[in-house]
Amino acid sequence: MNQRKPTLEKINPEFGNSVFVKKSTSENTDTRPFWHFHPEIELVYVDKGAGKRHIGNHLSYFNNSQLLLLGSNLPHNGFTDRLTQHGSEVLVQFKPDFLGAYFFDVPEMAGISQLFERAKNGILFKPDTKRKIGKKIQKLNDVKGFERVMLLIKILHKLAEAEDYEILNADEFVFETETQDSNKIDIVYKHINENFKNHISLDEIADKVSMTVPAFCRYFKKSTGKTFTKLVNQYRVVHATKLLSESQMSITDVAFECGFNNFSHFNKLFKEFTGKSASKYRGEMITMYAT
Repeated sequence: MNQRKPTLEKINPEFGNSVFVKKSTSENTDTRPFWHFHPEIELVYVDKGAGKRHIGNHLSYFNNSQLLLLGSNLPHNGFTDRLTQHGSEVLVQFKPDFLGAYFFDVPEMAGISQLFERAKNGILFKPDTKRKIGKKIQKLNDVKGFERVMLLIKILHKLAEAEDYEILNADEFVFETETQDSNKIDIVYKHINENFKNHISLDEIADKVSMTVPAFCRYFKKSTGKTFTKLVNQYRVVHATKLLSESQMSITDVAFECGFNNFSHFNKLFKEFTGKSASKYRGEMITMYAT
């Protein structure tokens, strides 16, 4: 059986540097998100912005800021839908052995080595660590060479010590997508993202990737671990969390705005995906923003 993998992205650090660092702002963000992986570990810090997280088998919405660490070859689909005014995103990428094959095997580096293992499933760091580490990550963009390497090790050491984090791809589902079909999943995700508010038939989406409906259903389930319908509904629920936290729309209107034609079905799926009702979720968001 052929081994399947998503698009391999080539990372090219600047000459003389083994660590790639890129800072983007609302004025210069021009990268199109796409479904990809790379052997480099990826550290992402957004200080002001909002968008969807799609990492491995995890899908959620973030608002305001985020700090993520993604391990080698963990498929993901980009993060920032928009950066707010004066907002920025710092992207840091480096190979696990950028300091040599055995550097992180020594006892003093055991914490960072364990951090890299956890990162294989994607780590989201919570507000306390995000506040402490965010400015240091931004500073990586201002230094080079030895200073950049030393600062990165200090950042990784602090992240290894942090206890306020969440593993995003907790079920450890391993994605499999053929390299020659690397654009198929990307096409599907892009179509869902642009059309989830409307009904998307299996005939429609299968035609997008030139497959029969039965072949597409088998391919999609094998590649993502989910049925196509389940993923579309998850996109809708994620959009609902955004509207519940950012708008004054009634919960009924939110349900229909997100593409649900049946309110009770929306309530059932919202609780299934988030673990709470839509009204409880909105109440928690109001309390959080008030404090």
